[in-house]
Amino acid sequence: MKTLLSLALVAGSIAAGPAFAACTYPKAPDSIPDGNTATLDQMLTAQRAVKAFDSAITAYQGCLENENNAAFTANPDLTDEQKKERLNILAQKHNAAVDEAQGLADRLNAQIRVYKEKNAKK
Repeated sequence: MKTLLSLALVAGSIAAGPAFAACTYPKAPDSIPDGNTATLDQMLTAQRAVKAFDSAITAYQGCLENENNAAFTANPDLTDEQKKERLNILAQKHNAAVDEAQGLADRLNAQIRVYKEKNAKK
């Protein structure tokens, strides 16, 4: 009986398992220019790239939520524990994406300040 129950739990987790498989994590810009040596064009290009990455992260998060909602709809027999696990995974992926986007924006903003200081009219 225990074996049968274990197999049922494994099968259930496999059915709920391929979570978030269709959502592709966006690629962050390769680098942020150094404000001490960058040109205005390089800084503006980096700013556009960071904004595009932020938009892609927002789309990625929407995809994750849509997939999660679809999984709940397609698998109404998910246990509370399985639902909780999916929601935890969703939260972790969401938080990691926000952290990366914020870190990238922070690095860019720091270099923009350096650029502005270096190029301030005296």
